[in-house]
Amino acid sequence: MVKAVPSILHPLACSPRSSPTLTFQASSARVVLLESEQFLKELTRFLQKCWLSASVFITLKKYDGRTKPIPRKGSVEGFEPSDNKCLLRATDGKKKISTVVSSKEVNKFQVACSSLLRANMDGLKKRDKKSQSKKSKAAQ
Repeated sequence: MVKAVPSILHPLACSPRSSPTLTFQASSARVVLLESEQFLKELTRFLQKCWLSASVFITLKKYDGRTKPIPRKGSVEGFEPSDNKCLLRATDGKKKISTVVSSKEVNKFQVACSSLLRANMDGLKKRDKKSQSKKSKAAQ
């Protein structure tokens, strides 16, 4: 998404002697809504790319199909929530992807996603239990 910002309103975009021009600023990473199979493929790419050096963040939450915020005053008219859905998002800090999984496809998607995560999480480091116990004793 590219936003047009007039340089008159943006103090860093023009010097005092330059004429007013139109500058473009690219916004940060956009969220891309994908189908579940495409989401798993992109998630695989994220995990392989970030295997040693970076992190991948995965979040999920209940999704009712609403795309607009609930108004503060007045009633919600004309919105009937559909069946229960799950919204999954993943990001590597630069690129964001997401998918919506319906309640009918949850079991199939969960099996595929869990096997994908197990296969790509072999680069994790084990925590040192001795140092954790020392920290907890020091905190008490």
